[in-house]
Amino acid sequence: MLPTFPHAGRTYSYDPVAPIDISLPLAPGDDQVNCFWAEPVQFDTIRVGSFVGSVALGGSTNYQRIHVTPHGNGTHTECYGHISPDPAVTLNQCLRRFLFVARLVSVAPRPQPNGDLVVMLADVQTALAHQLDRSIPESLILRTLPNDEAKRRRQYSGTNPTYIEPALAEFLVEHNVQHFLLDLPSVDREEDAGQLLAHHAFWRYPVQPRFGATITELIFVPNEVADGLYLLNIQITSLELDASPSKPVLYQLTALPSA
Repeated sequence: MLPTFPHAGRTYSYDPVAPIDISLPLAPGDDQVNCFWAEPVQFDTIRVGSFVGSVALGGSTNYQRIHVTPHGNGTHTECYGHISPDPAVTLNQCLRRFLFVARLVSVAPRPQPNGDLVVMLADVQTALAHQLDRSIPESLILRTLPNDEAKRRRQYSGTNPTYIEPALAEFLVEHNVQHFLLDLPSVDREEDAGQLLAHHAFWRYPVQPRFGATITELIFVPNEVADGLYLLNIQITSLELDASPSKPVLYQLTALPSA
């Protein structure tokens, strides 16, 4: 029998050996996804005396140092510590659960008078309304259209990428969405004079910070993954920072017949 997971008064089954990885890997080189002018990921071989941390170079083991910028390299998850001066607000402290029910929706951004591309609340609401089960679980995954493989390698810095309107962040809070995942570098405009309106709206910071709420950026959901309901597993490293490289994984949920 397949394991089950409860949601909204119903029971769903899922196949634990059929994961759908929606993260982008961290690898060295200039052809990896990058944003906010972060340096590319770098792996350095450790050398101590006669020891070299590379089997290929004659060492007994591979032993490397990693240079990574979570907010700029690959898929990452962040907490409200991202916009707080308090160093004690870290993702490792905020994210204490790792399994959630999530809904995937696909939406095309709309061009604005200033030339920006923005994901609008009205279009997300329409996408939700088109799904048979219109319930909004505690996690929402946004796939922007058109969806192409170039997202895996795109260099976003200085391109004014697509972002969301703050009203969408407010809508998510009103519906108690705790975890928001999207395939963009940020929920806010690349350069907005430090306003970060969607960040502030989603985390209700500084008035009433949502301690357990997270935003995961730079995911990639393949086209063959249909919109709908999934079990979401957010995997992070135990870094005491406001953000961490992460690996969100989905499992298709299937509703079981009611008793």
